[in-house]
Amino acid sequence: MSSEPAASGGLRPRPLSPHLQIYRRQLTSVLSILHRASGIALSAGALLLVWWLIAAAAGPESYATFSAATGSILGRVLLFGWTLSFFYHLANGIRHLWWDTGRGLDLPSVYRSGYAVLGFTVVASLAAWILGYWMRGA
Repeated sequence: MSSEPAASGGLRPRPLSPHLQIYRRQLTSVLSILHRASGIALSAGALLLVWWLIAAAAGPESYATFSAATGSILGRVLLFGWTLSFFYHLANGIRHLWWDTGRGLDLPSVYRSGYAVLGFTVVASLAAWILGYWMRGA
């Protein structure tokens, strides 16, 4: 802890910033971080999409390798994470567009729309996967 001269000529302790142990995370900051992280996940998932296209063009053996990788438990977890990232980034992007019109910027509206984004993300992701498995017949 360093000191600085006080107005009276004496030394006083400098104020400390809040520590991470006592900092209370706010929904707004968590959603902002998640928006950035989902953008990174979507970029990484685009590589998976490119692999799928190349495998489809390269022939049955390459496509079988791709299908085995994405059909594994790890592959499905990654695909589900990509689905969550997609729907979260989509919904939060629409939320930001709404804010760009100057609406919904008061704190209660920000929190309501934040929870709506999270709810939509979960419901849309589960619906997409349920629909996918239902259409596949598995």
